[in-house]
Amino acid sequence: MPTKESVDPDAKLRSVLAQMAPGTALRDGLQRILRGSTGALIVLGQDKVVSTISSGGFNVDTEFTATRLRELAKMDGAVLCDRDATRILEAAVQLLPDPSIPTDEQGTRHRTADRVSRQTGLPVISVSKSMNIIALYIDGRRYVLEDAAAILSRANQALATLERYRLRLDEVTNSLSALEIEDLVTVRDVAVVAQRYEMVRRIAAEVTDYLVELGTDGRLLSLQLEEFVAGTAEGQRLVVRDYVSGTAKRPKSPEPILTALASLDSAGLLDLGSIATALGMPGDIESLDSAVRPRGYRILHRIPRLPEAVIANLISHFGALQKILSASVEDLRDVEGVGEARARNIRENLSRIAESSLMERFA
Repeated sequence: MPTKESVDPDAKLRSVLAQMAPGTALRDGLQRILRGSTGALIVLGQDKVVSTISSGGFNVDTEFTATRLRELAKMDGAVLCDRDATRILEAAVQLLPDPSIPTDEQGTRHRTADRVSRQTGLPVISVSKSMNIIALYIDGRRYVLEDAAAILSRANQALATLERYRLRLDEVTNSLSALEIEDLVTVRDVAVVAQRYEMVRRIAAEVTDYLVELGTDGRLLSLQLEEFVAGTAEGQRLVVRDYVSGTAKRPKSPEPILTALASLDSAGLLDLGSIATALGMPGDIESLDSAVRPRGYRILHRIPRLPEAVIANLISHFGALQKILSASVEDLRDVEGVGEARARNIRENLSRIAESSLMERFA
């Protein structure tokens, strides 16, 4: 079974950046080294490969603290820590990686860091006293840590964009609800909503990456992000379930469709035809205006305290939203798991949702 890191190649990078974020002991130690202008080479992890390319040094095996890292970095050689940077294992270690490993880095410390990372597969941190930077080498990549103020500025800009996208998403989803009530939905309408959901997801993912690097400095931004993306993941899944995921009686997992949407490049995301194709719908210009009918997942999920099992039974029984909307209390009562009281509650809530959706559209 593939691990999360194998599915998402950036998961390992984000994990290490979280360890190095402001507010962590590792970041504090790195900043102390940077301010002291001594430089450092730090390996996060120790295994047989590291042992074979290590020479000299001495065992420390003590709890990791920023002060200890700073003091040990004053000596020549690398500092070896455990993978989670909770313990310092060795210090003053001379690393001798395979010199045939290609690297574009200049300077002994950076070239060593790059080669050690490539040979061992472990994250290696290089603190440069001459360039005044902290560089992380991982999976053949070099990532330079930026000042928190610069990251914070970009994160704020991305949040402002996310806010605008969320407002537009709310507009198109409200419009879709009204069109569903009137039975006027087209492929184009569904594609527009799917497009907006994916745009919000991508901007939110970008902000999340910034928050990983910001650590404790991004707490307020994290709260804003949660507010802007609340309900969007589930909303996107419900759209897929409503229109393209299997049939009413034999629903399928929406995951393949969501993966197809996520794999669209920037140009594809701006093309409604490409989005419709990813959704499993016809994507040619003529077909974008063809009618489609929802099963009712989105609307039924707006009814308070309506169990998922009952929603599934309603959709399996009636097959489409329009039939559910036109069903009487008696018709609803005959569905498994509904009953008299719940049937009346469903009928009243559907009438309220239909009225409010139409009022919002024509307001």
